Amino acid sequence: MKIIFITLLLFAAVNIFSQTSSSIDSRYIAEIQQWRLERAADLKSEDGWLNLAGLFRLKEGKNTFGSNKNNDLVFPKGSDFMGNLILENGEVRVEISKNVAVYHKNTEIKNLKIFSENEKPVVLQHQSLRWFVIQRGDRHYLRLRDLESANVTQFKGIETFPVDKKWRVEAELMPVPPDYDRKLQVTDVIGTTSLQPTPGPFVFEIDGRSYWLYPTWAGEQLFFVFGDATNGDTTYGAGRFLYAAKPDANGKTILDFNKAYNPPCAFTAFATCPLPSKENRLPVEVNAGEKNDGAH
Repeated sequence: MKIIFITLLLFAAVNIFSQTSSSIDSRYIAEIQQWRLERAADLKSEDGWLNLAGLFRLKEGKNTFGSNKNNDLVFPKGSDFMGNLILENGEVRVEISKNVAVYHKNTEIKNLKIFSENEKPVVLQHQSLRWFVIQRGDRHYLRLRDLESANVTQFKGIETFPVDKKWRVEAELMPVPPDYDRKLQVTDVIGTTSLQPTPGPFVFEIDGRSYWLYPTWAGEQLFFVFGDATNGDTTYGAGRFLYAAKPDANGKTILDFNKAYNPPCAFTAFATCPLPSKENRLPVEVNAGEKNDGAH
C-alpha cells in the first residue's frame, strides 16, 4: 500500500511538472510568434525596408533629380525635374523647381538644408515619395522611399524555422587583455569599412561545443551580425542579425537565435547592410530564426 501511495505521488509530481513545462513553452512560443508579427509589421511600415525605391550617391556640387532620365538622380516616378541637391563641405541643401510641390512636415519648401553630419536628416516628400540623405564613410547617398511600392502590398511574410528553446542560449563575455583594442572591423555591402566599438567576444554552447560571436553596441543593446553554415541554403546568403540585452554584472546575456532575422538587403537592393566579420562566421548550422527572405 505504501509503495502504491509513493508511486501515485511521483506520478502526480511528474504530471504537474509536465503541465508547468508545457505552459512555459506555450508562453515562450507565443512570445516569439508575437515578436515575428511585429517584425513583419515594421517591414511594411512607412519607415520599413520594403518601400525602398532608390539609393543614389551624391557627387560634390549640384545633383539634379526627378523622373526625367536626363537628371543626375533619376526617380522612378514624380515630376520630371524636381530641383537640385547641392553637396558642399559635408552638408546637403535642396533647391526645388518653381512649379513642383515638395514638403517637409506638411510645409511646402523651396530651399532648405537637409543634411549635416551633426544634425538629424530631414525627410522630404513629393506625392508618394519620401527621401533623405545618409552618410557612409566619406560618401553621401540619397535614400528614396515609395509608400505605394508593390513590395509592400505583395509581401507574403517570411518563412521561419520552428521555435525551439534549444536555440535560446546563455552567453558570457570572455575576459580580454587590458590592451585589447575593443574595436571590430565591419564592412558593408557597398564596400565601406569602419571600426566599431565592441565589448569583446561572447562565448556560448551549441550541442556541447563552444562558439563565440563579437557584437557591436546599439544603444544599450548588443548587436550581432553573424554568418553560419545555413547561409546561402536555407537562410540568407549574407548572414543574419540578432539583438541581445547588455550583459549583467556577471558578464552574461541571452542569445535567442529564434529571433535571428534577415538584414534589409534580403528585401531590397537599396540598403547598405553590414556583413559578418571574419570573427562572426559560425562553422555550425543555426537552424533557428528567419529563413530566406520570403519577400517575393
